[in-house]
Amino acid sequence: MASHRRPKQPSRTRVTVLTTAAAAAVALSANAANAAPSEKLSKDEVKAKVDKLYEQAEQATEKYNGAKEKQQKLQKEISTIQDKVARGQEELNKLRDGLGSLATAQYRSGGIDASVQLFLSSDPDDYLDKASTLDQLSSQQVDALKKIQDKQRELAQERAEATEKLKDLSATRTELGNKKKEVQAKLGEAQRLLNTLTAKEKQQLAEQEQKRAQESQERASRSTGGSERPDLGGSVPASNRAQAAFSAAQTRLGSPYVYGATGPSSFDCSGLTSWAYAQANVSIPRTSEAQSQIGTRITSVSDLKVGDLVFFFNDLHHVGLYAGNGQVLHAPRTGTVVRYESMNTIGGPFMWGVRV
Repeated sequence: MASHRRPKQPSRTRVTVLTTAAAAAVALSANAANAAPSEKLSKDEVKAKVDKLYEQAEQATEKYNGAKEKQQKLQKEISTIQDKVARGQEELNKLRDGLGSLATAQYRSGGIDASVQLFLSSDPDDYLDKASTLDQLSSQQVDALKKIQDKQRELAQERAEATEKLKDLSATRTELGNKKKEVQAKLGEAQRLLNTLTAKEKQQLAEQEQKRAQESQERASRSTGGSERPDLGGSVPASNRAQAAFSAAQTRLGSPYVYGATGPSSFDCSGLTSWAYAQANVSIPRTSEAQSQIGTRITSVSDLKVGDLVFFFNDLHHVGLYAGNGQVLHAPRTGTVVRYESMNTIGGPFMWGVRV
């Protein structure tokens, strides 16, 4: 007689494992079918992509610098307003104490005036807006109440201003964090690309960069004895302070480029120029874009003088100090150091100069 027992069912756990394994196998096979074999970029292709990423990182760096400068400015403004509010509150308390003393004296002499009593127990702004009640007060009381009202309104305005600036500060901090992440992402991607190169290719790139720096240095330095000061080609300093700023920047030759850095041991492009002018006791804005809007604009290279600020790229994200003879002293980008370089090899068009 045939058995009618139902076949044994696999356990739920075993079914789950098998199902998961099957799904994984399908996914892997699909990925393998769809994935195209990655082509290794050549050394020159990697260099081109890395250079572009470094340029984008510098653009983001200047935005980061702007947000950081704005944050610092807002923090100072908020601190000033908060100090004013604190002092104003002390003045308001004294005015109220004075009015309280006046009410006390009035009470001792025959009872508190109804107007003063109302003020002390309700909203003075609402009360003082009713001009008819002022007739019930003495001139001394009217003056005291008006001073209190003015101080209250002043404090309300200052508190509202502080609140708005705190909101702006919060947004600026968010922007600062985003720009920092953007810079780090660009630099990280550049490093990832560089890591795809062989040791030999990395060495070749390093030698190319060193050769470029040396050639630029040789073009900039014409005097005998290997002096680091470039041949000015008849150019003269724009002013004593421009010369002082340029001389200060010369002492930083060889310092590494670090985004967001303002010296004294490392710099980004606008960090170097702002630091250099600070050594000449001249305060200029932090970012290249802001620096481009100060002083006297110079549109022709032939009119530039040593120490003038020079700006490159359409968005003005790079700045250096004019060194004379078509050279610029600047902090180029990540992976380089403060150095002289021909304006023709910066990588972006010269926009204009600024005489501070």
